[in-house]
Amino acid sequence: MRTCIIIDDEKNAREALEKIIQRYFSSQLQIVFMADSVKEGVFAINKYRPDIVFLDIEMPEENGFKLFDYFDIYDFEVIFITAYKQYAIDAIKFAALDYLLKPINYIDLREVLTRLEKKQKSSSNTEQIEAFLSTLNSDNGNFNKIALPTLDGFQLEKVNNIVYCQAEESYTKIFTNRNEAILVARNLKSIEEMLPEELFFRIHKSHLVNMNYIKSYSKTDGYKIKLDNGIELDVATRRNEEFLKALTKDKRLKKE
Repeated sequence: MRTCIIIDDEKNAREALEKIIQRYFSSQLQIVFMADSVKEGVFAINKYRPDIVFLDIEMPEENGFKLFDYFDIYDFEVIFITAYKQYAIDAIKFAALDYLLKPINYIDLREVLTRLEKKQKSSSNTEQIEAFLSTLNSDNGNFNKIALPTLDGFQLEKVNNIVYCQAEESYTKIFTNRNEAILVARNLKSIEEMLPEELFFRIHKSHLVNMNYIKSYSKTDGYKIKLDNGIELDVATRRNEEFLKALTKDKRLKKE
């Protein structure tokens, strides 16, 4: 059984999450402390050494991100809690960290816990959070690196190095401009949500492509694209019209 701490300034929110855990996940999680501030949360983490910290983002004195100022090594899993979809959520996704939107329901929590069960505990927690803090503090709002959850940890990869992504059942194979194939422990839909939509397009149920690497488009024998590396991929008929709109408005693309 894993131990956990809840850090949230709202009493109702703390108690609501507590009830969900006790009702549906009492065999998996044991709540050892509930804190109403970052300061109290730091005290509890140092005292109880929890496996998981449920961390509210929006708090009055110090927001949740300030928690990381108090630690050099993060030997606990973090699940962010927020009521708002905002810039920070994109940074969380890029670092492959988990979050729950308020009001929390047991289905979302179950999915998060399932991912944690599959994840091997390693020093990658620190790498993930450092990647998250780096993107969060980016001056221009652009996220340069993404944390890819692999079978044995995480691999940090520059977003611009990703050429295309291919569905492999519940996994995804990511191909880079170094001709490297990275097997990622997330399905293609999850990867699509992590990557910037202005740069990547889902051309088919099995493929997500970086628009910057498209060399040509053809409709001679069905709808197809050719990438800079010579790979040809099909464009699904139902996605073709939307894809063409994105293709023609993207002035960065090369013309053949």
